[in-house]
Amino acid sequence: MSRIGNKPIELPKNVELKLTDNNIVVVKGPLGELQQEINPAISVEVSDDTVLVQRHTEQKAHKSLHGLYRSLIANMIEGVSKGYTIEQEVVGVGYKVNATGQQLDMSLGYSHNILMVLPDEVKVETVTERGKNPRIILKSHDKQLIGMVAAKIRALRKPEPYKGKGIKFVNEVLRRKAGKTASA
Repeated sequence: MSRIGNKPIELPKNVELKLTDNNIVVVKGPLGELQQEINPAISVEVSDDTVLVQRHTEQKAHKSLHGLYRSLIANMIEGVSKGYTIEQEVVGVGYKVNATGQQLDMSLGYSHNILMVLPDEVKVETVTERGKNPRIILKSHDKQLIGMVAAKIRALRKPEPYKGKGIKFVNEVLRRKAGKTASA
């Protein structure tokens, strides 16, 4: 039994969901449009303001797809209606970030600056306040894409365990190590 897959999804008033003939779910809302191909073993039913995802068999693979597609459709609906935001913090002396349009310019302690061009669906903003670490704010309606972009940015300089220098998510708790201690 898939507890997540059996939950109905509420459809907001300003969001429209269509199922095409070749099993593609199209979700349109005020923030954009998203598409997801659905496995033929899963069916999607739209009634009034709720969406139900159902499976045809009790095979193990179909049970796992049931919950997966329900979550993907729910994320698409939330994305086109509310959107997603990810904030990252750049910790380190001399580390700087600057956004111009869709281009992110980062100085992360390497011999050269790193330029990263972001997809058009992801909006980027940088905040630099005196006495605080610079922050990168990513906004998008596509949860998968914004997560992938945030992971690529973080991979450029992962937080190290001794001082915590690097790019980390805001409110992320890092495991810190003690470092060298004098022997007795």
